[in-house]
Amino acid sequence: MRASTFSAVAIASFVQWAKAAHHDVTVGKDGELKFVPETLHARHGDTITYQFFAANHSVTQSSFDAPCQPLQDGFFSAFTPSESKTEASSTTWTITVNDTKPIWVYCGQGKHCQNGMVHSVNAPESGNTFQAFKEKAKGASDSTSPADGLPVGGLRVTQVEVGVDDKFVFKPNNIKEPIGTHIQFNFNPKNHSVTQSSFDKPCEQLENGFSSGLIPTVNAPSGISFDIVVNDTKPIWFYCAQGQHCKNGMVGSVNAPAEGNTLSAFTEKASKAGAGQLVPLSPIGGVLSANGTILPTLNSAVIDIAPLSLDRIGQIPKPGEHDQYIIGGAGGGPVANYSWPDTISAPAVERLHLLHYLDNILLRVLLRGRDNLQEGGKWAGAYPQTIVNTIASMAAQTWIHRATATDSLQHYKKDLLEGECEYKTDDDDGKEGVDQFLDTVLPLLDLEIGFLADSSSRLAHSDPWLVGCLTSALGAKSRMAAVANMMQGRAPAIAPREVPVPAGLVYAYAKHKFIKECPGDVMKGWEDGAVRHELNIKEAKRGPDGRVSEVEVHVDDWPYHAKLWLAWMGPWGSLEFTRLEKGVAHVPEGFWGHAWVAVTSSADHSMSELIGATVAGPQMVWITQR
Repeated sequence: MRASTFSAVAIASFVQWAKAAHHDVTVGKDGELKFVPETLHARHGDTITYQFFAANHSVTQSSFDAPCQPLQDGFFSAFTPSESKTEASSTTWTITVNDTKPIWVYCGQGKHCQNGMVHSVNAPESGNTFQAFKEKAKGASDSTSPADGLPVGGLRVTQVEVGVDDKFVFKPNNIKEPIGTHIQFNFNPKNHSVTQSSFDKPCEQLENGFSSGLIPTVNAPSGISFDIVVNDTKPIWFYCAQGQHCKNGMVGSVNAPAEGNTLSAFTEKASKAGAGQLVPLSPIGGVLSANGTILPTLNSAVIDIAPLSLDRIGQIPKPGEHDQYIIGGAGGGPVANYSWPDTISAPAVERLHLLHYLDNILLRVLLRGRDNLQEGGKWAGAYPQTIVNTIASMAAQTWIHRATATDSLQHYKKDLLEGECEYKTDDDDGKEGVDQFLDTVLPLLDLEIGFLADSSSRLAHSDPWLVGCLTSALGAKSRMAAVANMMQGRAPAIAPREVPVPAGLVYAYAKHKFIKECPGDVMKGWEDGAVRHELNIKEAKRGPDGRVSEVEVHVDDWPYHAKLWLAWMGPWGSLEFTRLEKGVAHVPEGFWGHAWVAVTSSADHSMSELIGATVAGPQMVWITQR
């Protein structure tokens, strides 16, 4: 259910987060003692990444009054030696701007600060300006840096390319980094791993050591990375466990000594070892991600990564064989233990078919929205990448929710939906625009929430094992609806409880709005009793409190002279009827947020009997929407 306590501050924070920008600053490029740009303006939530060039520079926070001295509790990148004046170091430093106060920065190397190597974020245009800060630095006392020399207050990352240029190499492979640095291994085409070993056994996985697992990729860049953190000053040895790659020199180190057990000695040892070895559990000891999606640990040494796309909707994995990339995108997998009994009731099978049907529609809508919103899509730039990623995560969660139906139907050897349906939206191809996308996805989410709520109560006696499986998806679906609300610039809809919608009406809405035709007979039972008329509702009158008090009803090919009612389905089973006269009906008192409505031929039915009296519908109506 959507919380009713969201404030304007919460919405502003959401919008601010969604619009966060990224800035790049070079440090010492072309041999100049200079940050470029020297000063910049950033908003709360923006990130700034500093790229290091020749010499040995740092990014150290100071104050206006002491420009070349570290600010207490300020950030410090640690020193970053680099050889090239024109090619950035593999190590970067990133900070997040937490407010709009001025941030003063200097390089702590020698006299660099006094020679003008200073920088500012959000410096004022008068008074304590950047130029005044730079002048003050010229006369400052000798620069100092934090005593421990370790990075703090930001993210220090060293990028390592795995198998770059189709070679058996890590680049760089002899890494020197302080405690706290993140080492990010980026995978290039072929099939490689990053696996920790020991100096004495260079091609065998170290007990309790890290491993990415074998990562087959075909694209460069692949978007797949494995991150570890340097936790102490001890040497870290690693290798690729694919075939003879380790023996052929695909090894590396972090903080190897300059004498004795050097990287060269480790490489020589590896050349005399056998094939690389790998335990059947990965990723472990680090974070594996694909295009920003963190992947879970599985009982496999090989990671199979394939993006969720429209052409995969018809692919139904077997129970227990769900794609780890999608699991990572969803933030978790299907139900871990269904506790399936020996039999399943016929009504449960019917509702699982309908759940499969609904989730296929929702998957299609979300994936088309994601494709149109991302770079190269018809709506590219309408929302920042953080929002596009959220839509992608919503699609992944829907895929996982669908598994409740597909896993259970397969377990009981029941038919699944056959092939792909033909959709009414197939011809739109993004022409409807992002606002129409949101207007489509929000009722669809609320419809499925209503279906899950209704099904949980209807099946509680005959199939109690299903109740937890269905209700555990309600929270995620409600959060998705809240995101869609806020993408429209609104607070999440007020809803103290969810609105259950009878399954027959759920099918009618989905069929009317989205489906032209589906192959096979699996949905025939729903089709035989379906409501034939589609319902359209328009707001007719709104009171001074912003609450809709009357609605106008439109249905094609139906007699306005008939005695009809509008059935109002509200939070957790509340059902009221208002008379429909000349196409207009009043909204019942006490209804807020949203409700589902249907045109009925009488007004004396319970929720379970409603489908038999329904003439047209259903449709969602916003009664109040902030």
